[in-house]
Amino acid sequence: MYKIIIDSCGELSEEMKADGHYENVALTLQLGQEEIVDDETFDQADFLKKVAASHEGPKSACPSPHAYLEAMECDADHIYVVTLSSKLSGSYNSACLARDMYLEDYPDKKVLVVDSKSASIGQTLIGLKIAACENAGMEYEEILKVVEQYVAGQHTFFVLETLETLRKAGRLSDLKAMIASTLNIKPIMGSTDEGSIQQLAQARGMNKALDRMVQSMMEVTTDCEKKIVAISHCNCKERALQLKEKVEKVANFKDIFIVDTAGVSSMYANDGGVIMVV
Repeated sequence: MYKIIIDSCGELSEEMKADGHYENVALTLQLGQEEIVDDETFDQADFLKKVAASHEGPKSACPSPHAYLEAMECDADHIYVVTLSSKLSGSYNSACLARDMYLEDYPDKKVLVVDSKSASIGQTLIGLKIAACENAGMEYEEILKVVEQYVAGQHTFFVLETLETLRKAGRLSDLKAMIASTLNIKPIMGSTDEGSIQQLAQARGMNKALDRMVQSMMEVTTDCEKKIVAISHCNCKERALQLKEKVEKVANFKDIFIVDTAGVSSMYANDGGVIMVV
């Protein structure tokens, strides 16, 4: 038996929720004096409304080791924990502490903590890859190698509708945010090999930005027919479907699926943001 634990930055599709092998462990969001748990109670519309009205940027706090320990308490012999990039959150370190404590009591269990070096549906895809390996009957040690290679070859891209959250968080100057808004400039962002964030390009207008994001993806993607593309969106399903159509026009991927962002990803992407991982 196996279990895949993904912190709540990684969205679970409805099929994954019904599968029985997956579980989310919640991060918490802080907006002013209010604390919001990123679990099934998260209300995206209410959160986005509060973010727009707040003078402060939202912040997140990683799950405690105890929260991970509770998720690990199961009958599974193989336990996998997929966390938000360690360059963006303390979730990975928290999960590692939980693993070490868990193995003191259950030394015969196998527990792998995976630094996704990504976020959102990047974590989702890693979870799906692990499940595919387990369902294929692969040995645990072989799965470790496959997951390591998969993470190393994964690429994350995103485009934001607004830079307000970055401005409020102090990651972008007021002047730069104003110029970008005035000129309708949309930065195309992506993950680095280490799991941090970099700007890849920029474009005038969202449609051109989506085109440039697809172009950036194709520049680093081979063997498309063997790969799955995942798209998550923050309150902009039509935009996500538009992006899916753009991807389908340039390559024949094994599958493309779309999910709505949960709490932490909604915080990062903000209203209108779209994320793509392959």
